[in-house]
Amino acid sequence: MAHIHLEDGAFTPFWLIVWNLIAMLLIGAALMMLKREKVPPSRLTIASMCAAVVFAVFQVEVPTPIGPVHMNFTPLVGILIGPELGAVVVLIVNIFSAAIGHGGWGMVGPNSIVGMVEVTLGYYAFRLLRVRLRRSYFWSGFGATAFALTVSSLLVVFIVGVSEIQGSTLSRTETMSNMLVLAALNIATGIAEGVVTGYVIAFLGRVRPDLLEHHRIPEHDHPRPEPTTEAG
Repeated sequence: MAHIHLEDGAFTPFWLIVWNLIAMLLIGAALMMLKREKVPPSRLTIASMCAAVVFAVFQVEVPTPIGPVHMNFTPLVGILIGPELGAVVVLIVNIFSAAIGHGGWGMVGPNSIVGMVEVTLGYYAFRLLRVRLRRSYFWSGFGATAFALTVSSLLVVFIVGVSEIQGSTLSRTETMSNMLVLAALNIATGIAEGVVTGYVIAFLGRVRPDLLEHHRIPEHDHPRPEPTTEAG
């Protein structure tokens, strides 16, 4: 959901190198983790489907008076396939998005960092709410998504503010202050995405619980029965 919609040349070469280097290191770490574990074909299939769906949804922008917003369901991706494989999906989506003009090529790195934060926080926040606190599928999905997208929206403000936009006369502080308005709009959109994600997770928990097997509550914890409402 949070995305840096800037074209090439917006950041100085120094900051482009910094952010893209950080993204490369994070992707490298994710690939090393995937290499150490045996990823079942079923997870790879789900990851492929997630990449296709996220890329399609990512291109649908909702215009607002202060800029476009969109949903992309990266926290849902993290919940379903984990942060390591989710990082690969985020990178692929950002590369294909840049190829069709959705942000410059230089923004692939910064946007991948933002997306990797979303899949990672979405995954671990969902595990905390579902496994540790034993919340319902809906509230776990909603809470994890809202939290992850709130953090990523503020991260976008930080990245752009620190990097500064070439040709702009605004200081770092002024740039961040102006972007907080857009961040607030993104956070509101993230709450809406959280509701959708919560219902998707609740639906999957009923019809395809195997997709959420790695978030299963241990039987000895005696979890409370899932509510029978649609928000289950």
